[in-house]
Amino acid sequence: MTTFLRLLEDKDKQSGLASAIRTGGDNVFEVDPSSFFQVPGTPFAYWVSEAVRQTFRRFPAFDGADRAVKQGLATADDFRFVRIWWEILPNGQRWYGFAKGGAFSRFYADMPVVVKWESDGAEIKNNLNEKGGIRSNVWMLRDTATNYFLQPGMTWPLRGITFSSQVVPKGCVFSVAGKMAFAPAHELETWLAVFNSRPFDYLVRLFAGKVGGVQYEVGLIGGIPVPAMSSDQSIQLSKLARRGWSIKRALSSTEEKSHAFLLPAALRSRIGDFDHQAIDTELASIQAQVDDIAFSLYGFSDSDRTAALGGQVSLESEELSDVIADDEVDEEAEPAIDETVGLLSWAVGVAFGRFDWRLATGERAAPAEPKPFDPLPAKSPGMLPDGAASFHAHAGILVDDQGHLHDLARLIEEVLARVEVPVPEAVRRWLQRDFFAFHLQRYSKSRRKAPIYWPLATTSGSYTLWVYYPSITSQTLYTAINDLVEPKLQQVGADVTALRNKGSARTRDDEKQFESLQAFELELIELRDTLLKLAPTYKPNHDDGVQISAAPLWPLFRHKPWQKVLKDTWAKLEKGDYDWAHLAMNYWPERVREKCKTDKSLAIAHGLESLYIEPEAKPIKARGKKKAGGDE
Repeated sequence: MTTFLRLLEDKDKQSGLASAIRTGGDNVFEVDPSSFFQVPGTPFAYWVSEAVRQTFRRFPAFDGADRAVKQGLATADDFRFVRIWWEILPNGQRWYGFAKGGAFSRFYADMPVVVKWESDGAEIKNNLNEKGGIRSNVWMLRDTATNYFLQPGMTWPLRGITFSSQVVPKGCVFSVAGKMAFAPAHELETWLAVFNSRPFDYLVRLFAGKVGGVQYEVGLIGGIPVPAMSSDQSIQLSKLARRGWSIKRALSSTEEKSHAFLLPAALRSRIGDFDHQAIDTELASIQAQVDDIAFSLYGFSDSDRTAALGGQVSLESEELSDVIADDEVDEEAEPAIDETVGLLSWAVGVAFGRFDWRLATGERAAPAEPKPFDPLPAKSPGMLPDGAASFHAHAGILVDDQGHLHDLARLIEEVLARVEVPVPEAVRRWLQRDFFAFHLQRYSKSRRKAPIYWPLATTSGSYTLWVYYPSITSQTLYTAINDLVEPKLQQVGADVTALRNKGSARTRDDEKQFESLQAFELELIELRDTLLKLAPTYKPNHDDGVQISAAPLWPLFRHKPWQKVLKDTWAKLEKGDYDWAHLAMNYWPERVREKCKTDKSLAIAHGLESLYIEPEAKPIKARGKKKAGGDE
């Protein structure tokens, strides 16, 4: 037997060591080192009992028979092949949900990221490096892509303090950071419960040979032993997992970016009980029940149960501290936002026709909850259904212009009045000063910035066109000019002329207004002229994503950090770094078409495979011996 002393939690190691030697206690372990060989890989896990180590001999590993754990896709160019789901228009053939790691979350987590897997990833498969090799890891995934992509299963964060697993719906692709586990469809909910149990996490840490943070690789999770269970036990675990998924999804129903979104937090109780504290209490109960069943299935003793449950941080600290620090993903738990700000943001969406106000008034009932492994919806249930009347009819552009029919600030106030909530003071001031910065931050995910409400403004910001990205077309800028800017110019021009004609009769106030209107007129002229310059060649395509689509308009954004991002993006477009983009083809067709001749991935992206010329195969050099005294 060998004595091990555990001093991980002692700040003063010297004092802790002296105390452990003197008094023993829970930090002293007597272990036969040969028992380490019972666990594959022989992890130096002295802190677990002999019985727990024997679990690896008593039960089969999860990965085997009709179950599997797989590593997924690394695109090698996420900016090109990955989007956030609200950037693209609904389609079932090009973009697919992309499991990409994320933060700690049991049972449910929304999937905000999509990947371009059109034609089984043809663009990715033909995206080659300078030496002619495939840039992504897709060449390693032939069997995985064929047999497991688009299949339902479970995923988890790349690393963390405590293991957690979430549902991946049918029809999704998974990444190198968002690994997945698969099982027969009728067993998935059962295994979801087991994966989220405390004994499973305990065995993960044992197998990894670590007490704290663990990187959850394929071999680690696939190698965890799983117990046999009766039909009743399986059904019970399945029901608990389903309920856990359901109430975790309910928590996501107040986040307007989520596929589960219904209403903002300030209004959520109007469509059914929604008590955050009650949900947390029920989740704790579900977790306790899952743990109890799993402990019994694994045969953990009371002391082993205590050890597995001991030293666990709270759920709240898990969610805050289990942040992924990896190049592949940067997901964190969503920070809480002020209810009033969330309400105002929702009202903006209602004004644009994105969200359905009728859920808040009772005129429309909330749709039925989907099943956990159902495909992701094209729209969240809180979004305006296809064919439904919008709150306000418009052409995809609203305006910050007091008194105008399409004045966004007034429409926000009307939305709030319609759903019978108090209208905050200074809505226009919030819209002008605070909204876009908030929106930009909120609509950024997985290292992508993807705001969908675009403020195109005059130099001073005194006049702003709010463009709705999902509605943007090649005609949007012309619409802005003809329907909004030109009429405004005419109005201001008439006011300037009227004051000018007063001549010496102008009062001091008239003089100030005259100067202000003249400056405003010049700004509007500049805005109009910029739009006129941009409009003829501006042909956006939503598959390019927000950043590329907004880049040509960078001079019209007044938010400096975002303007810089767009200006840099435009410079790279001009340089040719993003010639895969449809926008690049619009501006530099000759350059892009020439590249398509030698770059099959680009040719596929633009539907120009006919231009691609396959390189001639290099001749194989003969390796025969030279004849003496002569040439070959």
